[in-house]
Amino acid sequence: MTTKLRPAAAILASALFAVPLYYVLVNVFKPGDQIAEEPASVPLPPTLTNIHAVLTRPDGLFWVSLANSLLVTLLSILVLTVLSAMLGHYLARSDRRWTKVLTLILLAGLMIPPQVILIPVTEVLRLTGLMATLQGLVLFNVGYYVPFGVFVFTGFIRGVPVELEEAARLDGASRAQVFWRIVFPLLRPATASVLIFLGVWIWNDFIDPLIILGPSQGTTITTGIYRSIGQYQTDLGSVFALMFLATLPVLIFYLALQKQFVKGLTGGATKG
Repeated sequence: MTTKLRPAAAILASALFAVPLYYVLVNVFKPGDQIAEEPASVPLPPTLTNIHAVLTRPDGLFWVSLANSLLVTLLSILVLTVLSAMLGHYLARSDRRWTKVLTLILLAGLMIPPQVILIPVTEVLRLTGLMATLQGLVLFNVGYYVPFGVFVFTGFIRGVPVELEEAARLDGASRAQVFWRIVFPLLRPATASVLIFLGVWIWNDFIDPLIILGPSQGTTITTGIYRSIGQYQTDLGSVFALMFLATLPVLIFYLALQKQFVKGLTGGATKG
């Protein structure tokens, strides 16, 4: 009986996740008035009016939001990957007592929702002159998400033979050379997992950019969708087109790294 229920449960769960995607896809290629009347109907004939309207907005909302999101996401995940890999390597290879305490502190950071610390963070950013800036948002992302990167890299590095590093040190390599030339190339699966997870989280983040950047200093792709909705009038076609275009970059990013994704998850979860 259990064997028969598993496929049915899997199909039901897939259907629940597919319903929102179906609504977005069919309404992107449908006129705005038809969306309100028949939101679940298939667009016949399909139209690119909504996408064209978003791409040619006079205020350039999509292009500005896209540029800001790309800049914030790329800078954040690059800095996070480097810092997390280096710190994860140190914690995995160190047997000092205080490193275990540091590991517990970092892992405790995974349990704190970002909204809980958002007000103190804004005060710190305001005191340092980074409030309402992209640099401040990047700094917030790095500070909040580095525990996750350290957790993944530490688990994966513990599965890398330490004899490789010892042999390189005997050949005269420095610590930096051992890490970047020997260890880091072996961390591609873990790196892909960190890049995908953090890239998706930062790209889809809404409340943090909305508060840190403020209403007039800039917008990301998620806050751009929010700001395209007016108080008294909403162009549903443009909203669906914005949501569709917002998913394309992160979808392409995931497809480019999917080969290493599962390896990184299993390696970080089972080794060490």
